[in-house]
Amino acid sequence: MTLTRFVTKNAFRNKRRSILTVLSIAFSLLLLTLMMTIWRAFYLDQGSAESNERLIVRHRVSLAFELPGYYREKIRAVPGVVAVVPSSWFGGIYKDEKPENFFAQFGTDPDEFFKVFRDIDMPEEQKIAWQRDRQGVIVDDSLAAKYGWKLGDRIVLKGTIYPVDLELYIRGIFHSVPDNKSVYFNTKYVEEAVPTFKGKAGTFNILADSPQDVSRIASTIDEMFRNSPQPTKTESEKAFALEFVAMMGNVKVFILFICGAVVFATLLVSANTMAMSIRERTREVAVLKTLGFTRQNVLGLFVSEAVALSLAGGIIGAALGWGMVYGLTHSPQFFSFFPLRVTAGIWVAALLTSAIVGLLSSALPSYHASQVNIVDGLRHIG
Repeated sequence: MTLTRFVTKNAFRNKRRSILTVLSIAFSLLLLTLMMTIWRAFYLDQGSAESNERLIVRHRVSLAFELPGYYREKIRAVPGVVAVVPSSWFGGIYKDEKPENFFAQFGTDPDEFFKVFRDIDMPEEQKIAWQRDRQGVIVDDSLAAKYGWKLGDRIVLKGTIYPVDLELYIRGIFHSVPDNKSVYFNTKYVEEAVPTFKGKAGTFNILADSPQDVSRIASTIDEMFRNSPQPTKTESEKAFALEFVAMMGNVKVFILFICGAVVFATLLVSANTMAMSIRERTREVAVLKTLGFTRQNVLGLFVSEAVALSLAGGIIGAALGWGMVYGLTHSPQFFSFFPLRVTAGIWVAALLTSAIVGLLSSALPSYHASQVNIVDGLRHIG
């Protein structure tokens, strides 16, 4: 029998206890994987190269307040600004108010939209068709697949914020990474139907000449409108999205607290299992030593068993976490500004954490077991 086989067999000698331990560790690592995925999406993912060159200008007080349309030309004159496009949230109802029928809806300028959002992919003929049709709309390909939309189809958005129902015709189906599950229509359509909306915009999206210009452009724009009746707040696309996260409170502390609690609970479960297992095998340790096993050999065997159990739980937990994230992000009801995905780095971190937990939880009881005297061990009754 090889040492690997010996370790594996002993790790699962008490099958019920070992399986319950593995499942406990798996559940803990499932939570840890989910928390690390959320942390990466919120704070580590930098988005596409194009998104790092984009800024969003909004009203300094709140998104509920609109900005004057003439701000667009003033912003366009700022050095380093390549293109500016208005964006206004419509918030209409498609079919009914069920969550599965919710998606983002924005009024914008088709002529300059693709100059700012260069990472949105759509055939050129569809871009031209959208720009020529006042009632045209372009839709995300994931939404098109969900609702079975095709080019030329008619969709109606019932107005909630604005007293108008939009009757739109699909002129383009675009692809973006990640899927933004949004539709974009010509803002002039709303302006013609709602006179009070004319000459206003919810936000302005800006494309900077380079990522290095983003900070300078933001401060220049905010300084330009500092003393105006509608002051602005300009920030990167990533910072704008994080403001929605900040509305939920101190998310960073919450995630760190959950991760710490998960690791501590996993450590307790693993340590309890190993302590019970090693205590029951005192006579076995004495027999191993009579066969020539050194203290280092005994220590290594017990630590290896603990790490094997923890890794088994870690693999199952990380796999379940990946499955949950995949299922969530591919759910029709899912909508997020952040790309949630379990990366190879998260897998490695989860498995490394489980291995370290196994190592730490077994270190002390394994050390005591390795110090057992042969005579005392053979006399042990337990």
